[in-house]
Amino acid sequence: MEPYLLANTSVLVTGAAQGIGLAIASALAVRGASVGIVDLKGAEAAAESLTAQFPNQSFAGYELDVRDAEAVTGAVASFVAEFGSIDVLVNNAGTAARIGIDEITAGQWQRDLDTNLGGTFNFIKAAVHPHMLDAQAGAIINISSISGINGGAVSEGDAGARSGPAYAASKGGIIALTKWVAKEYGRRGIRCNSVAPGPVESALTVGQSYDTSGQAIDRMGTPSEIAEAVAYLASPGASFTTGQILRIDGGAVMS
Repeated sequence: MEPYLLANTSVLVTGAAQGIGLAIASALAVRGASVGIVDLKGAEAAAESLTAQFPNQSFAGYELDVRDAEAVTGAVASFVAEFGSIDVLVNNAGTAARIGIDEITAGQWQRDLDTNLGGTFNFIKAAVHPHMLDAQAGAIINISSISGINGGAVSEGDAGARSGPAYAASKGGIIALTKWVAKEYGRRGIRCNSVAPGPVESALTVGQSYDTSGQAIDRMGTPSEIAEAVAYLASPGASFTTGQILRIDGGAVMS
């Protein structure tokens, strides 16, 4: 069995119209997966682009707000109806208010928590109950961040540009949720892991210049490097891996 091949696998990826999410969708498509793309906008265009690249596979776009639990449930049901199953769920959608705790508003705090942690919860609930439980199988990969481990990296010369408190709190919550789901559903054939990126060149870091001199690998990461980690966790090669937080951070966080 080839551990990284995902033929006949149906994957739903959130926040996948651009950046890390699109890189994840592309990496899974390269391995033969059929992919549903979720985003606020641009999801249908991204699906059309992947269809042109991989005409023998199926792709679909779902444009919705991950904070809307009813819309999430409907999208997951539509995906399963079209693709036959939801074998892998990748929760990547996120927002980041780079504002200190002295200035962040209640609305900005709630937006990051509801999008990052709440959106992840909404999709896990909709995918697990009943679809993955009915199949007694499934893999869930949640994109967290080293911000949920160490409070976030600081941009060069500007401590105010570090990941905001709501972002860090939401990503820490995703890590805890990942472990809970892994413990709860492991005996039902469902694996749940998280990828925790360090500083990565993406839409969320545009305009930021991170000091990576303290890392073992002194540079920013790329979306494709995050995608490769997700592809492993989605694959049969990770069949004995659950509840893990895989840091793809150039060595920014050392045990």
